[in-house]
Amino acid sequence: MTQHLFETLADSFVAEGVEACFALMGDANMNWATALADRGVRMVYVRHEHCAVAAATAYARKSGKVGVATVTCGPGLTQVLTALPAAVRAGIPLVVFAGESPLGAAWYNQELEQAPFITATGATYRRLHHIPHMTTEIRDAFVAAIEQRRPVVLGVPMDLQNTLQDSPAILPPNAASILPQPAPTPPNPADLAAVADRIRRARRIVVMGGLGAAVSGAAEACRALALQTGALLATTLPARGLFHGDPFSLGIAGGFSSTLARALFADADLVIAVGCRLTQHTLDKGKLFPKAGILQIDTAPRAVSQGAVSADLHLRGDAKLSVEALCDMLAPQSGWRSPRLADAIAQAIPDTADFAAEPEVLDPRDVVAALDALLPQDWQMVNSSGHCSFFFAHMNRPFARFLTIREFGAIGNGISYAMGVAAARPGDTVVLFDGDGSLLMHIQELETIRRHGLNILICVLNDGAYGSEIHKLRDEGLSVAGAVFGRTDLAAIARGFGIGGQRINDLATLPTLLAGFRETGGAAVWDFQISDRVVSPVIRRAHPHGHRGTERPVNLDGLI
Repeated sequence: MTQHLFETLADSFVAEGVEACFALMGDANMNWATALADRGVRMVYVRHEHCAVAAATAYARKSGKVGVATVTCGPGLTQVLTALPAAVRAGIPLVVFAGESPLGAAWYNQELEQAPFITATGATYRRLHHIPHMTTEIRDAFVAAIEQRRPVVLGVPMDLQNTLQDSPAILPPNAASILPQPAPTPPNPADLAAVADRIRRARRIVVMGGLGAAVSGAAEACRALALQTGALLATTLPARGLFHGDPFSLGIAGGFSSTLARALFADADLVIAVGCRLTQHTLDKGKLFPKAGILQIDTAPRAVSQGAVSADLHLRGDAKLSVEALCDMLAPQSGWRSPRLADAIAQAIPDTADFAAEPEVLDPRDVVAALDALLPQDWQMVNSSGHCSFFFAHMNRPFARFLTIREFGAIGNGISYAMGVAAARPGDTVVLFDGDGSLLMHIQELETIRRHGLNILICVLNDGAYGSEIHKLRDEGLSVAGAVFGRTDLAAIARGFGIGGQRINDLATLPTLLAGFRETGGAAVWDFQISDRVVSPVIRRAHPHGHRGTERPVNLDGLI
């Protein structure tokens, strides 16, 4: 039986256990994508190539599988050059089938040397030009994506894809069958003793969990270590919600820290960073823990992170095993826990600044508080990037149901990430939190959401401007004209795409709106009209003169 090579290549992806693929078709990938769909893989056909890769990124993070996307060659490939570095920096395993221009053509309009574009993003590019090795190359791409935790882009010339084969190829063993499965690495006993001695000498400890702690299942061990040492708990931004519900959890450590958390972090004398990438954001460029030593517990501890020496002491080992071993070695310490401090944490609000009320627009912090109180706890939440993301990051939600990917700092990814989560969790309702400028970048994907029947509620903070830029320009005394585009009627646009749309100026209407949405299901956009004068703490610290708010300092007297 003969079959085309593109069918064999589709068989290779099926053999790797691929269940979903995000696609935008063109000449160099459409035959392969059609063959993949014919083999039962769920295809989500998006309206922009960027969105295919970005959606695959969120799918991979939420599902724990390799994300798969496909775009055509040339201009199809160049459209993904913002989505790829975001996935690289977040450590997301992806395989992207990109196609290439035909090798046998004397001239082809979309011909491009694709590899330099991809390698510039930090991703890997593999040219599949030798037919006998192609199935093994695909298997190896999945291996590399998993082992290196980064995207791999495959370039397969379209004329080679159409080659007829006399018989189906014999596929190599798939990635899952050959990847090593080493047991978690315990810490070295001598290193463990030195670290335990350092912890015994500390009085005000913060135990900070990152994605490494989440992946290794170390959350409960971190809670136990914090209880044993009288420590407070915190997380990196990507792991926010890991210690959800703990009375001594301060939430996010980093630029997004709450007012109370920052005040307490300033008095810490030791931070135990468990499975964390000690980035400039996480340590707020060295300003967050001015008195504290940093202990890093990781399978691959680093001396320098993002240009800074971030840790004073290192313990190499699996996060869960290392923290459990420390718990066994340490006697109870008093630390800085107290009932009064627990009460203060429970009552604290993320941002204590006061801004003057404005008629007919909402304070974004009130919007977030109302949504947090109203939205069901079992729905999946997705936080986008941009000025508004600070406010949503402090919602009272567990790690497993709240997705944050913002390592590249790019707006415009939110709607794609929501689609990826919806594909990974098809039985769940997904709520996207985004800004108007971000959503408008890829508003066309509302049609994708409707066509594929994705259950996504999009809550947009609409200030009629690019939020970060308008506040920075005000601080510098410059014209804001280039950052202001007016309050687009996003609800009307949503209805034009065939989904629900509501423009909201009164939060009292939310219970009725939610009841209606739960009854009908599907997708909708809630367009919240917010003030453009409420500035997040992140912007206020860097640009202190561009706002009219009044800071309320935290009083720690009697708390520590």
